Amino acid sequence: MKRLAFGLLILSSPALAVDDRFLASLSRLDPETRLEQVCDLEAMNRIGRADRAKSDVISHPIHNGNMLTASGGAFRQKGKWYQFSFVCKATPDHLKVLSFSYKAGELIPEQKWSSYGLWR
Repeated sequence: MKRLAFGLLILSSPALAVDDRFLASLSRLDPETRLEQVCDLEAMNRIGRADRAKSDVISHPIHNGNMLTASGGAFRQKGKWYQFSFVCKATPDHLKVLSFSYKAGELIPEQKWSSYGLWR
């Protein structure tokens, strides 16, 4: 199935509130994509002023049941992209995050953005 990032686009408002439409759209995704989307959303909620987060920018995350370990993710904050890694545990239906820890990394130089599929 092609990866969909619509969940993060729908929730680009400052509050990042999860509404019924978002949950309904998540439930239509395959379980691995749903886990990535819910964890990416949690990253945006946890990282102050991050308006986008992607778990699969530099490397693909590792799925282990209800756990997602992303060592090659990126988040955007104030128009700049930064590397980050996280471990996210979700409910068995992958609709709610139970635990989340992350580590922010280095600034990603703008000349690398296109090769990683990042944007302004």
